[in-house]
Amino acid sequence: MKQKYVIIKNDEKNTLLLQEHAELDKELLSLLCEETYPGDMIAEAVGLGREALMARLRTRNMYPPSMYLDQIAQQVMELYATKGASSAEVLFDDVELIVKDREEAEALAMEEDSADLDDLLDDEDDENLDDDFGDDDGINISSSTSLKIADDDSLDIDDDA
Repeated sequence: MKQKYVIIKNDEKNTLLLQEHAELDKELLSLLCEETYPGDMIAEAVGLGREALMARLRTRNMYPPSMYLDQIAQQVMELYATKGASSAEVLFDDVELIVKDREEAEALAMEEDSADLDDLLDDEDDENLDDDFGDDDGINISSSTSLKIADDDSLDIDDDA
């Protein structure tokens, strides 16, 4: 689902307006929620830092996910830092986020598998095999040892069965 957050700073009314839009129909964004904040409160939160601003932007009605709120807070901070700036938009596409997360997880899994394979192929461990399993010095293999082959009786098959 695609989402858009519109941030409007109104210096005349000393307010900040945050609107959440979502794609309910294909290629059509609908307004879901709108929250108005006192400009002084937001300016104070911007001065305190990103975490304080994020806490102030979240309300009972406006509670975007952390990954979205982080980018929204960044845009609000830029609006308050730039003279004359009055609005900004932040766009999100859940499909892109899911694909990105999946690719990162697969890359991490490949790195872990590669590390496990490197551990298996590590020659230093081979030197310790004698310690783990004992050495071959106690085994007596002589050339006079022979194998005894089973009698032909065991190969007879009963045709009546």
